[in-house]
Amino acid sequence: MKVLVVGGTGALGGHAALHLAARGHEVTITGRGEGAHPATPLTRLPYLRGDYIAGDFPAERLAGFDWVVHAAGNDPRHVPPGEDFDAWLHRANHVALPAFFAAAREAGVKRAVQLGSFYHQAAPGLLAGNSYIRSRQAACEGARAEGRPGFDVMSVNAPFMVGVVPGLPSAIFEPYVQWAKGLIPIPPFAPPGGTNFMSFRSLSEAIEGALERGEPGKAYLVGDENLSFREYFQLFFTAVGNPAPVEEQDAELPLLPDVAIPQGRGQFIRYEPDPAERALLGYRRHDVAAAVAEAVAQFG
Repeated sequence: MKVLVVGGTGALGGHAALHLAARGHEVTITGRGEGAHPATPLTRLPYLRGDYIAGDFPAERLAGFDWVVHAAGNDPRHVPPGEDFDAWLHRANHVALPAFFAAAREAGVKRAVQLGSFYHQAAPGLLAGNSYIRSRQAACEGARAEGRPGFDVMSVNAPFMVGVVPGLPSAIFEPYVQWAKGLIPIPPFAPPGGTNFMSFRSLSEAIEGALERGEPGKAYLVGDENLSFREYFQLFFTAVGNPAPVEEQDAELPLLPDVAIPQGRGQFIRYEPDPAERALLGYRRHDVAAAVAEAVAQFG
């Protein structure tokens, strides 16, 4: 199939693009810059420059693609300096993202996956107090609402993600590895609480499964392992060979600030993905430690 991956120069979109290309699909990636990072194998894929928020993908630019993966939903990291936080997320996730899916339908795309966040499905109690989570719910619902017979739209909603794209820098995992090696002067501790974690590889498999076999209009809550933050960070210390135990401490960790824990420090988001849905999508489980090892190999 001819597949367009929106946000394909980033981590999750890039991994999915490489995975789909390895499975034999003709994959094109999009991004807002000049192209994919030159150290990555993403440079081997055709590139289509554009910003969906700016309306750069009308139907005529999407014509000819069979499938689309939209992996460019906005989160707080994407709000430009000086922009109103809520207004930007409303523009990006409530308005521009569903408009992109409407254009894809008009272009004749057959199947599309919207890659979203897990919070509104796994912890709906957080919706009332968090405009970001509400915007992610709006993106999930708005994209699927554009589906029609002959244009199947599914959402794949993912938890905390762990993994690498070969050659692609990471502002998250590179510091984790350096910290575990003792190169960042922060004691080995983690805040209380935890969440569900999933590897890039498992997610890419889930996206492929949704494209191939997903039920039109379905929002799939995917995930893998429920870990405390202490258990999670201990994986990095173990992987680099540092015997220091990661202790639980009720304090803000600079590498995982409280703003990145919407449920609140000391709280958990635990769930098990539906077994029938996991089987349908065909993604592996128990892959988090392997993903941490890959990050250590890349950034160590």
